[in-house]
Order: sequence, then structure tokens, then C-alpha cells
Amino acid sequence: MILSIQSAVAYGHVGNSAAVFPLQRIGVEVLPVYTVNFSNHTGYGAWRGPLIPPDEVADVITGIEERGIFPEIDVVLSGYQGGEGIGDVILDAVARVKAANPNAIYACDPVMGNADTGCVVAPAIPILMRDRVVPHADIITPNQFELGFLTNTDPSTLEETLLSVDLVRATGPSVVLVTSVLRPDRTDGTVEMLAVDANGAWIVQTPLLPITVSGSGDVTAALFTAHYRGTGDAGDALARTTSSVFDLMATTHERGGRELALVESQEFYAHPRMQFGVHRIR
Repeated sequence: MILSIQSAVAYGHVGNSAAVFPLQRIGVEVLPVYTVNFSNHTGYGAWRGPLIPPDEVADVITGIEERGIFPEIDVVLSGYQGGEGIGDVILDAVARVKAANPNAIYACDPVMGNADTGCVVAPAIPILMRDRVVPHADIITPNQFELGFLTNTDPSTLEETLLSVDLVRATGPSVVLVTSVLRPDRTDGTVEMLAVDANGAWIVQTPLLPITVSGSGDVTAALFTAHYRGTGDAGDALARTTSSVFDLMATTHERGGRELALVESQEFYAHPRMQFGVHRIR
């Protein structure tokens, strides 16, 4: 069971509106707790709906705790954090869930931005992520840009990226999935993902599709976390996640690419085609 503390939108798929359905399709029970309830994601430039105050988010979590559910929760999952107050609520929830279930883990997608846009969150958030949130996480899923901020490095080559992963693992997280790895010596027209845990490191390469759609990182973080939690095998989790997300993105591109084709791609979550080879690199 996953307690997923993320945003929600009525139109489109980001945050919990991206993560919950794929998790359900692979048989995972999800308890979604919303941090915002917007009409659409903010990339449209205009939206309506409330940013939910941290104390109200905490109240929902307390209500779940009062139902006696915390011992059944295996994972706390978080994504975009709009303010420092939400970070405190998430860390408090992680501590309480782990007290109830010592085998539970915390998976954090440290959303900050990317190499093209730079940081797209409030100035305090990257520092909050680096100094307070990430050290408490068991799994993190940064892109290459976010990994650089978390470690005060500028990873480019595979060797530099692995070094940055080792640095961030030394701060707390035992499992790191690096998305959007764009090393200079990769094959033209490709993109890679890299997964590292105590047992080794694995990399996978896919075609780079001419599309960027909000929410794909949320799906990636959710599926990788669930697969890894289920098997403890980072290479297998990487392969399954890569297959499902690539087919999701390809279907989205075929359908016009404005929002994720989440429902149309549902068979790819439960039955990934495993079409990309995952290579162990150490």
C-alpha cells in the first residue's frame, strides 16, 4: 500500500492524477493525499483551484492514521512540493508511518526543474530538498539536473553521473533512479535512465521522442518505486518502468501530445513489453 502525497488536477495528468491510475493497474493499493486541487497544471499559465494549506493536508493524513491503516502502508511517496510547510508535513508522515511499520520506505521525487528550464520551484525548495528531505528518503528519482543540485556537482558523462549518485547515496538514500541522462557520448537521438542500489548499477537507453509532457516523471517515479518495492531488483524495476513509460510517451505522441495518454496506455503498465535491454555497468 502506498501513501502518495502529491498534487491533483481535474484536467490532465500530473502528481497523483498521473501516479495513482498506473499504480492501481499493476495491483497496488494507493491512498492519495492532495497538496493542491487545481483545474489543470500550471504549465498552461492559468489555472484555478486551491493550494491546500499544510495543516489541512496533515489533517487528512491524521484521519488515515486514525483508521489504523499506517501499519499496512509499505511506501510513502512524494513529488512536487510547493512550499516548505508541505515538506514538514511529509517528513512527519514518513516518521509516523515508519514508527507503525518499520519496514516501510520513503520514496521522494525531488522535483526542481531540468537542464532546459533551470529551477522552476520556489527558491527555498531545492535547499529544503537537499538539506532536509532527501537525507530521509530511501528512494529518490531525480533527473540529471536535479542530481547535480543535490550534490553540488555538474554530472555529464556516465562516470560523473555515477560519482554524483554515490555522493547523494552517502547522504541517506540507498536507491537512486536518475532520469533523463544525457551523456555526451550516447547514441544520437537517444536518452537513458540509470538505477543504482547497494547491489550494483544498471542503465537503459531508449529513442528520444520529440515530445515533452508534464506528468511523465510522476508516472516514472511511481512505477519504479512500486516495482522496486515488490522485487528489490533495481535492474528489473528499471526495465519494467522504462518499457511502460516509453510506450506511454509514444502513445501520447501519436495522440497529439498535449496531455499524457494515461488511459489509452493502461495495458503497458500491467504488461510491459520489456523491449529495451538493461545493462549492468558495475
